[in-house]
Amino acid sequence: MTPYYDVVVAGGGTAGGPAATQAARLGARTLLVEKNGALGGTTTVAGVSLPGLFHAWGRQVIAGIGWEAVTRSVREAGLRLPDFTQWEQPHHRLQVRVSPAVLAAVLDDTVVGSGAELLLHAIVAEAAWDGAEWRLTLATKDGLHRIRAGAVVDCTGDADVVALAGLPRSTRPRRQPGTIMVRLGGYDLAAIDVDAVQAAHDDAVRSGDLLPADLAHNPVAKFLRVRGENAIHVTGVQGGTSRDKTAAEVAGRRTLLRILRFLLRQPGLERVVIESWAIETGIRESWTIDGHATITLDDYAGGRAWPDALSYSFYPIDVHRPDGDGIDIRPLAYGTLPTIPRAAMIPRGSSRLVVAGRAISGDQEASSAYRVQASSMAMGQSAGVMAARAVDRGGDVLDLPLDLIRGDLRAHGAILPGDVVVPPLPIKETS
Repeated sequence: MTPYYDVVVAGGGTAGGPAATQAARLGARTLLVEKNGALGGTTTVAGVSLPGLFHAWGRQVIAGIGWEAVTRSVREAGLRLPDFTQWEQPHHRLQVRVSPAVLAAVLDDTVVGSGAELLLHAIVAEAAWDGAEWRLTLATKDGLHRIRAGAVVDCTGDADVVALAGLPRSTRPRRQPGTIMVRLGGYDLAAIDVDAVQAAHDDAVRSGDLLPADLAHNPVAKFLRVRGENAIHVTGVQGGTSRDKTAAEVAGRRTLLRILRFLLRQPGLERVVIESWAIETGIRESWTIDGHATITLDDYAGGRAWPDALSYSFYPIDVHRPDGDGIDIRPLAYGTLPTIPRAAMIPRGSSRLVVAGRAISGDQEASSAYRVQASSMAMGQSAGVMAARAVDRGGDVLDLPLDLIRGDLRAHGAILPGDVVVPPLPIKETS
């Protein structure tokens, strides 16, 4: 007989782990399917080991399952949390530094400890709703396996299950670049003539040995100061298919090799080494669902309080220019608390299907902010509740009472829109 699960979560990245854990904690028989050998996605496999933002204006706005895993991993690794009360710092200083290896291990323990079944090195290859339940085919190392599910949560980041089910998704002609995460070592910045290296860089760009976007249009001095971390742009990439992903991975590694060859030719950088690198090129933007609501820039930057909001999101507008020429960062106005509505997570025309993470319905500018890890963790937990409760009650996710969803989320540590009040800025005295 074909195995049955109440909830199947596709993708074990930043949204998928909390989604599966939450569904299982509510008593749903849950399966989490992940293509990689580790959970955590962007934070672990793609090396963006500084998830955020969990706090806004000195107040915590995202907690729950994702926060539990992140803070536990910080303790296990002997690291420290930032001082979140110092909210006037640049946003990147308020992101949480984690050890990818430790976080991956903690996520294993969190998911398995919840009672969910974990299947790594596998993907959903077919998906169809038969009017009563989902019929899925999993592609694994030992062949194709068919399963049934009461509900599905698509946390692939690319809306893969949505597409397999024949539901619409869209992409933009000009997408934000990807990044291959590295950390360089083997040099003393103080002993390097950065002006000479900058001139050599400019010559290399003119000759075609480097591309203008390779250093994300950063000055060489900044690139070397941050050790290359999160300072490389891989333009023109897309992550929605295996062919697209292959092209992105090859492009990322070619970019890294170009940069390394250039650096090794420069005085003072003859011993430069790659201390660490991410096995995946991180993709910022690929596919977006056609949801029952679409989050726009005005909604996000204006802090719209959606009536069906299930979580906060907090991050500046953070559009990495498609040509790789830097980043358009627009901090939010003081006191702004954006929210994520249920309707943006539900594809039109679907039944018992929820999407969590960067693929929810929104425009490019809004998604540049809500795509980040903490927001995806919160969305994943909300999706886990919706999927489990829809199966439990025998209805669809859009029919669930909002009070029921919110009550479950609060019972499992989440912070809900309306729970946080930001005080007015104190008036500075003038002499």
